[in-house]
Amino acid sequence: MKIKPSFFCALLGALSFVSSSCSVEDGRPAKPNVVLILVDDLGWQDVGCYDIDEPTPYETPRLDALAKTGVMFWQGYSPAPTCAPSRAAILSGDHPARAQKTHVVGGAPPVPYHKTGARVISPWYSGRMPADELTIARVLQQNGYTTGHAGKWHIAISHNAYPQPEDLGFDWTRSDRGARSGMKDRLKDFASDREGDPYRLDENGYPFHQNNEDALTFLREHKADPFFLYYATWLVHAPIHTRSKELLDKYAAKMGVDPSVTPTREQEGQINPFYAAMVAELDYYLGTVFDYLDQTEDPRWPGHKLSENTYLIFTSDNGGMEGGPKERYTDNYPLDRGKISAMEGGVRVPLIVRGPGIPEGVQTDVMANGLDFYPTILAMTGVEKPVGKSLDGCDILPLLTEDPQDARLVREADGSVRDTMMWHFPHGGGAMEAAIRVGDYKLVRNFDHVANPGTEELELYRLYRTDGGTANRADIEEARNLAALMPERAQRMDAKLSEMLTEMKASLPYFNPAYRGELPGKEAICEVVGHEMKGRKVEVSFAERGAKVVRADLIYTLNGLERYEEWFRTPAKVHAGGKVSATLPQGTTHFYLNLIDENNFLVSYPDAEQKAVKGGKQKTYTYTALAAE
Repeated sequence: MKIKPSFFCALLGALSFVSSSCSVEDGRPAKPNVVLILVDDLGWQDVGCYDIDEPTPYETPRLDALAKTGVMFWQGYSPAPTCAPSRAAILSGDHPARAQKTHVVGGAPPVPYHKTGARVISPWYSGRMPADELTIARVLQQNGYTTGHAGKWHIAISHNAYPQPEDLGFDWTRSDRGARSGMKDRLKDFASDREGDPYRLDENGYPFHQNNEDALTFLREHKADPFFLYYATWLVHAPIHTRSKELLDKYAAKMGVDPSVTPTREQEGQINPFYAAMVAELDYYLGTVFDYLDQTEDPRWPGHKLSENTYLIFTSDNGGMEGGPKERYTDNYPLDRGKISAMEGGVRVPLIVRGPGIPEGVQTDVMANGLDFYPTILAMTGVEKPVGKSLDGCDILPLLTEDPQDARLVREADGSVRDTMMWHFPHGGGAMEAAIRVGDYKLVRNFDHVANPGTEELELYRLYRTDGGTANRADIEEARNLAALMPERAQRMDAKLSEMLTEMKASLPYFNPAYRGELPGKEAICEVVGHEMKGRKVEVSFAERGAKVVRADLIYTLNGLERYEEWFRTPAKVHAGGKVSATLPQGTTHFYLNLIDENNFLVSYPDAEQKAVKGGKQKTYTYTALAAE
């Protein structure tokens, strides 16, 4: 790791900041502003100030400078290794496992990602955040804040599906992709300085980006209000392109590559000049937001700038996306893997926080998580936690303002020091993992390990060797699996993981009865022999063939064949004598029954299969589902 400032230096910085704040304390507005910047797919090693080991070719001077104005977390984490669950978790304060929102899109019947090639089936997960969720935006809105959203949303089955930001507590919302809109030819269709060019280059040679302009517009329009801005930038998510030929040429020369030759996924390193240009654009655009806050007088506090009474949180929704099937985007090394994995590369993210009372230029090894933002923002704004609202994160404001290097200042609701974090990603086509971090150690559970050569159920890694509060790097690469050497620790952590998943009622994967290979218990799965319907009552008959059916779920939709077709899950009843019954919710148009046996095989009735709507691109499950009467 890079050398961090001593505690003495950090303390001097904190005292200096507090002293200057106290001299004007009498006039400070009671309600501080909050700006939450959530970047899309930005990796831990994509920001210059986080660079370790090999030097990065990416240049991020504004983000590097931001780190010097607040607290920089070396062990910052996202709630999930993909976009939608992290965003929902940050806004709701609920862990993705608890919210049944563990991946993007969702709201579909559980099916294997490959009919006969997948050993396991991802569980059902919700397509959206509930519209009645008490988000941090809604709570601030109810307490005198003007709330704004700019950029990506994606906490429903589509960017434009219900619920939208205004349904969940935002007074103001805009979602223009700006310069991130697709390019027909990324080697030719560059922005120019001509009038009428929608991406016209500014005086510094950067393309006009409406997404960033929207964030600035909100700040300009509401600078006189106590405000909360959720700026969810579209950068640096695919498509991988830049509208700045100058930036592309700069990084192609710096990397010694030909931009017309696409780097393949097999090539290692930060070697994509398009991605490098995107990181530079991100840094530049965010710099204009920092400048606005730093240079604009606060109408509520004459003689002072907005930044003096604004908390700013900068982070990413998940680890860096290392590439698509045909292209290398970036490289999270020394962290293992990236987005769509619970390994460190998929969940460790940049995290910088600055604001009133927070010391400048401090780096910390204390763990923090996007789930912490909700309770921390409540503390920053002096807003009480709503009665009955559960929060899975911790208030880290005491850590930020008292001593950012003292992990004892991060406490759970019961007062205990927080030393544990958990991630749940039970999805096929990706990693299909759950993971738990306890102190220096991290355990990864692989759900798809049965009859999967080379895959162990448990992996145990020691990321750090902490001595006297100092975290010394050990195996952040997750290269040395210690599960066989430390079986008791592995089993203890696995039991803790199971305890947390059970408490959250997390959904776990199932075995696929259609898998073409051998799986223990596959020969004993039940056979559905028919069904009867009477009004909204449905009963399915089945014959057991050796394995007891222990659970059943009704999977149903209220809008079959509509544009945003969405499926929900509710328990069905298993009866003696080979019967399963359920009552269809009012408005159900189509449904399936899922039967789960004691060996954890899932049998879908009818067999769920997604088909395209005739003459169109829409995919729907209604053609293989049962129609409600």
